[in-house]
Amino acid sequence: MIDNNCLYKEELNRNSYSGLAKASESILFPSESGFDGSRIPVCSSPDPNLNYRPVIGILSHPGDGASGRLTNDTSSTYIAASYVKFAEAGGARVIPLIYNEPEEVLFQKLELVNGVIFTGGWAKKYDYFEIVKKIFYKALERNDAGEHFPVYGICLGFELMSIIISQNRDILERFDAEDNASSLQFVDNVNIDGTLFQRFPPELLKKLSTDCLVMQKHKYGITPANFQANPALSSFFEILTTCIDENSKTYVSTVKAKRYPITGFQWHPEKNAFEWGSSAIPHSEDAIQVTQHAASYLVSEARKSLNRPESQKVLSNLIYNYKPTYCGYAGRGYDEVYIFTQPRSRF
Repeated sequence: MIDNNCLYKEELNRNSYSGLAKASESILFPSESGFDGSRIPVCSSPDPNLNYRPVIGILSHPGDGASGRLTNDTSSTYIAASYVKFAEAGGARVIPLIYNEPEEVLFQKLELVNGVIFTGGWAKKYDYFEIVKKIFYKALERNDAGEHFPVYGICLGFELMSIIISQNRDILERFDAEDNASSLQFVDNVNIDGTLFQRFPPELLKKLSTDCLVMQKHKYGITPANFQANPALSSFFEILTTCIDENSKTYVSTVKAKRYPITGFQWHPEKNAFEWGSSAIPHSEDAIQVTQHAASYLVSEARKSLNRPESQKVLSNLIYNYKPTYCGYAGRGYDEVYIFTQPRSRF
């Protein structure tokens, strides 16, 4: 009796070998292509309109990032290392903007960077809020003056930008999205040109709408209806995506400023590749690509900044002057944090 499965496998193997043979026939070595190897390859000239050494400023947040487990110094501030790795993954270096250092020093550091990240966290009032507001307005000023200066507001960062723009501390609503992965739902007829989604492969864009590829870690947000009903928010931002929380309540999840290179996230693009404290964080290849594309977009925008500060000032204030602290042994929260107890700057 003839085994049809065997015949099928033999045919499949023949086709595979045939494909490999054809592929190998199309591959030419330098000697076969007429290139003798004696000529020096010509590298493309750098684009003078781009900055190939971009630096991202990341604003620190009150506390130690571990509910006091790492230090009892009440003046300490921190940056989760995942945000630093995120910026580095896109091809940038990082300068920490320590929110409670003297403002004169903080804004001198701001002059050294080509973009800013406002991170996730909990602080919405007092000195921290006021510093976020001042940096945000300074970013608008730099853009209005002709410098391309991108801002990423992630989770709390987006919430604070929404409060600042709307001038309404009650604009935020409660949601149940504290520890879960989700999809992103693109709004009808959205134009993704010029947004972080522009360079996503079509297949990955499709999966974003169907698979749980983004991490949620927040208690607050804004419904699309309330967002659109606020004249200040709806005129400043365009809604790109929404998400649905654990109670089937819809909130705005990604926005892009209409006139500025500013993006707001009510999800965490940095966690997929660089955080492991929650089993809910997606780590599939597709999820990692989401992190990589989001990082690449931020840095591609920062490269458009022509700010070229003195090299030594940059080197003296980079995050490399600090050491991260491992806190992942608790099995929850961040894996690593940078803790700042004594602000260090050199000008």
